[in-house]
Amino acid sequence: MSGSPEERAALIRQGAEAGVAEAQAVWAQMLLDQGDAKAAFSWFNQAAAQGHLMALNMVGRCYDLGWGVPVDKVRAAECFRIAAERGLDWGMYNYATALTLGEGVAEDKPAALQWFERAAAMGNAKAINYVGSFHEDGWVVPRDMAKAASCYASAAQGGDFRGAFNHARMLAEAGDLDAARHWLSRCAETATPAFLAKARAWLRGSRWPELETALP
Repeated sequence: MSGSPEERAALIRQGAEAGVAEAQAVWAQMLLDQGDAKAAFSWFNQAAAQGHLMALNMVGRCYDLGWGVPVDKVRAAECFRIAAERGLDWGMYNYATALTLGEGVAEDKPAALQWFERAAAMGNAKAINYVGSFHEDGWVVPRDMAKAASCYASAAQGGDFRGAFNHARMLAEAGDLDAARHWLSRCAETATPAFLAKARAWLRGSRWPELETALP
C-alpha cells in the first residue's frame, strides 16, 4: 500500500471494522506491536471466528503468554491444534511445542515430533531446529548427531536464531571457530535478550569461552 504509515494504518483499520478477516488479523498484530494486547486479542478473535488460521494461532499465543487475557494453556493448545489440523505451519509448531512440554495437553513427544516434521517440511525454520533437538537428545528417535547438525544448519539458514546458535555449537565442536563466530553473530541479530543471556552463559562454561565476544 502507498501513503504514509498513518494512512496505511487507517486503511487497515477501516478494513478491519468492515469485517475483512485479513485486515482484522493485520490490525490486531499492529495493536499487539504497539502494546495494546487487550485490543489485539479482541481483533484476533474476530478474524479467527471467520476462519483466519494465523489469527486463530495468535489467539492461542495470547492465551499461552497472557497477552490481553489471563494465561490459559488448555485453550492455547486447543487453538494451536485446530490451526495445525487445518494446515498452518505455525499452528503445527506451537501445538508440537505444547505436546513436547505437556502444556495444556498431555505430554506426547512422538506426536510432537510428527507435527514438528510436518511444519519442517513446509519450511518452518523453528520446527526444523526442534527436529534437530529431537535427534541430538535422542527423544523418540535414536540419537543422530549428523541429522541434528543438518537440521540446525537448515534452521540457521532459514533465519531461526536458535538454529543459528545450535549450528554454531556444532561448528565449534567440529573445530571451525571462524564459522561458529559468524553464526553466533547471525544469532544475535534476531535473538531475544533472554536467549542471548543464556547463550552467553553457555559459552562462558564451554570449551570456547572466547566465542562469547561474537554475541554483543
